[in-house]
Amino acid sequence: MNTIVIAIFSIATYLLSAILITRHISQSATNRTPIYLAWLAICGHAAYIALIFKENDGFNFSFTSTASFIALIVSLILLIAAIDKPVEKLGIVLFPTSALMLGLAATTSSQPHFLHTYNWEMGTHILTSIVAFSLLNIAALQAILLAIQNQQLKSHPPKRLIRSLPSLQTMESLLFQMITAGVLFLTVSLITGFIFVDDLFAQHLAHKTILSLTAWIIFSSLLLGRIRYGWRGKTAIRWTLIGFGALLLAYFGSKLVLELILRRN
Repeated sequence: MNTIVIAIFSIATYLLSAILITRHISQSATNRTPIYLAWLAICGHAAYIALIFKENDGFNFSFTSTASFIALIVSLILLIAAIDKPVEKLGIVLFPTSALMLGLAATTSSQPHFLHTYNWEMGTHILTSIVAFSLLNIAALQAILLAIQNQQLKSHPPKRLIRSLPSLQTMESLLFQMITAGVLFLTVSLITGFIFVDDLFAQHLAHKTILSLTAWIIFSSLLLGRIRYGWRGKTAIRWTLIGFGALLLAYFGSKLVLELILRRN
């Protein structure tokens, strides 16, 4: 089947799922249809990536392809978490974003960087980095939603979306669960990077290493502060977003500049 057709199908179902989630919130309705549609979108997204992988005999880690793959992993993690946690409303933001990233990957061209050019050690480093980023991406979105919920409950009569969310305590618990999982994968990513990357401070990797370490320190300190000092609320939200900002710059800052602006490898 044509990859463009699969991409269009996946994009359409992502968007329809997000629309239905929004609609059900406004109607105070509970319906699993948006979740089923999101699973279809993810299957289509994965099929698209698998076909491109087969065509190229390897995965292309260019900017747009990597962004599309990360969007797929983020959406997949969200749906898995939604099986027993009330996080599906994050799909209002995540699913349109996944649709956008897939659309960019399908319609733009950039310098290819194939996974088969790396050994298994580097493959492990790259894949654990992607999973870590995906988990902490969800944590950042959760922090934004938590900030809105906290502000709405204190300052205004809460809107329907806020009333449909779990309690603040439950939302904070989910936030720290995501951060904990993300830090575990980020730790593995950093360790494999230090062990297996020949020169971690060469080939545009210096700033990535420093920013990734900074993010690890921020998130680890936040988890420690939660355990020892009971950090929560604005403190947790602020440092989650700062940590993710550092990670975002580490993962995509130079890649965006080098590939899309300067047109360099």
